Amino acid sequence: MSDRRFCVCVPARNEAARLPILLDALAAQTLPGPIAVALCINNSDDDSVAVVAEVSARHAPRLDVRIDECALALDVAHVGTARRRAMDAGLMLVEGRGVLLSTDADCRPPSDWIAANLAAIAEGADIVGGRIVLDDAEPIAPDVVAMRARYDRYWAAVRAIEDAIDPSPHDPPPRHGDHTGASLAIDAVLYQAAGGVPAIACGEDRALVIAAVAAGGRLAHPMAVWTRVSARTVGRAAGGMAMAMAQLSDTIAHGEVPRVTGFDHWRRRATWRRDERARTGVAAMLAREERLPSMPADIELPR
Repeated sequence: MSDRRFCVCVPARNEAARLPILLDALAAQTLPGPIAVALCINNSDDDSVAVVAEVSARHAPRLDVRIDECALALDVAHVGTARRRAMDAGLMLVEGRGVLLSTDADCRPPSDWIAANLAAIAEGADIVGGRIVLDDAEPIAPDVVAMRARYDRYWAAVRAIEDAIDPSPHDPPPRHGDHTGASLAIDAVLYQAAGGVPAIACGEDRALVIAAVAAGGRLAHPMAVWTRVSARTVGRAAGGMAMAMAQLSDTIAHGEVPRVTGFDHWRRRATWRRDERARTGVAAMLAREERLPSMPADIELPR
């Protein structure tokens, strides 16, 4: 396991109800020693700061929580800015060298989450994506659970296509495909080389991963790295997990089946990535892929 310094970085807005759950889960990590946590609490009108102070005192000295309380201008008051501030605060705490771990205020990571991330880094990864599962401590409609299971099988089939056509030596199967802000570990030096978290309203996590891979980072998706996320349908971030859950619930309520990209498109895309990377390099391939038209959602989610 890596012995490098690390910090857990969290953006939060009006999360007084959820932050104690997250901090309790971080305090219960199997990793010994104090756990550094950098929180950016922005534009909140609840008692998040007071709640965090109370929970932090209860877990002292296990948790070393630093709070960046701020009121961002409306045009930048979004998750991209808040996550960047949290990650940059974590970067200072690890003095520019170590591991930054991103998660969200509505997550409840398992007790080995930090240890599993650091182990993956120690084994050669520079960026580690964590698998996302719905928090079973909350009530979830059975039809939502069943549909999520169908999605899991679909994405497993997509991964199998990619692994057959364009395998990655540092991201071997079995692997998942998630690399979101809910569970993302990145080497601090690579984080700086990638330019940090883009201050954009949504998709900042994906943009950071693309920039980090373009800068030479090795991205891995080990099955041992995962976290629970809230199944709530009203969230804080535009385009976040809560919006996806709301859309899924609405689709199910209308008796419809979600539509996804057909497997032939994934086969062509995997072949294109392999050939384009061989021809132009990783960075150029990623830049060009960003400009490609979106693949169509032309089939119903398979059963």
